[in-house]
Amino acid sequence: MTTETEDKTTANWMKEAQKGIIRMGVLILLSKKPSHGYEIMKEINSRTKGFWQPTAGGVYPILRDLEKSGYIKGQWQTKQNRRLKVYKITESGELILRKAILKQTEISNNIGNLFREFARDVLNIELEDESVPHMPSLFSPFLEEKVGAERNLKQLEHERKHIFETVQTMRDRLKLLDKRIAEIKKEAKTDSSTAPCA
Repeated sequence: MTTETEDKTTANWMKEAQKGIIRMGVLILLSKKPSHGYEIMKEINSRTKGFWQPTAGGVYPILRDLEKSGYIKGQWQTKQNRRLKVYKITESGELILRKAILKQTEISNNIGNLFREFARDVLNIELEDESVPHMPSLFSPFLEEKVGAERNLKQLEHERKHIFETVQTMRDRLKLLDKRIAEIKKEAKTDSSTAPCA
């Protein structure tokens, strides 16, 4: 398999994953209030701080698919002399949304466990649960209510402190590993210099 093929495959996987996340994000937003497609695109862009900039060509097929599946229901309305299709979540949509969020939480927990195993088995670091950086929920931008700058600042400062502490733990561990490697090399060098010549 060529690098170009691998890159293309990875890009397709990421595109499919993004569609799934946006699909659930749309359901979360519609569970908060009925909206039309353009409102949903703006809200996704705003809540992900521009990370996802959905287009009509990306969102409307998702809305059609969700409506066809019975997870949302659209109704035509006239607003400011414009006909807009306003969508709201259905009971089935609420049910599938709850299941998806539970499943995503389970995936996040499993990834956290894999990270702890990697830290223990490869890096020889025993991590307490509270010191392991938790994978944020992929749905968190959609679940959070819009908050003021002060709360955002506190969240960012808390996240920064957590990352800083994790990095410091890793640096301390690297120093110990470097020291041990130097000792082993020194012992090996001493052993080879004192070995009798054949």
